[in-house]
Amino acid sequence: MFTPTNIRHELDRVKGPKSQKTHLTSINNFSIDELEATRIYHISQIKKICVDYRLRFLEAALFKGIFPVEAVDEIKSLEQCHKTSLMDLKMMAPSKLFKLENADDPLLFAPIGNGYYYLIHQWGNDLHPFRKWLVWPLKNLITMCVATLIVSFLISLFVPLSVFTTNPTTSDFLLIYFFMFKSIAAIVIYFTFARGKNVSQAIWNSKYYNH
Repeated sequence: MFTPTNIRHELDRVKGPKSQKTHLTSINNFSIDELEATRIYHISQIKKICVDYRLRFLEAALFKGIFPVEAVDEIKSLEQCHKTSLMDLKMMAPSKLFKLENADDPLLFAPIGNGYYYLIHQWGNDLHPFRKWLVWPLKNLITMCVATLIVSFLISLFVPLSVFTTNPTTSDFLLIYFFMFKSIAAIVIYFTFARGKNVSQAIWNSKYYNH
């Protein structure tokens, strides 16, 4: 019924049809003319997808998954084509696929200069079709507050005001709503910040699991 989310398709949607093959510096000694424009993404586009889907963009050395043969072949093919040895490779993937330090759908990139990255290979399963919406409350502080307000309001609707007063009024509901919001907010703060979590906007390129 629902199609899993392919992260590369989402990257292409954010980038749009405009070619971004020009104005690049030579990092990794790439021959710019040999690169496919459809595989070039700017760091701002990568960041947006990481924040929207709560992914991390980190050094490939931290990746604890298994590199498929196809990915290794792609690296070797690029190195032969461009007569270079690729360095500073990056991975876009969920946190659980990285060896994060204390403080389902990986994509492998190589930097090519001026904030641009070249997509080498993608593998694994696509993301859950609802992942973007499930992690939306953790996108940033604003979405977290909005989600807390909504959840508090919905829970307040089920509180029987007649238990507290014989003639419930709007003021009584607002009082319950305010109390519920403070309670839910306290829980959210505990399970996000006190337990070493954080919003996606703050952790998308952090190698620490508690940041």
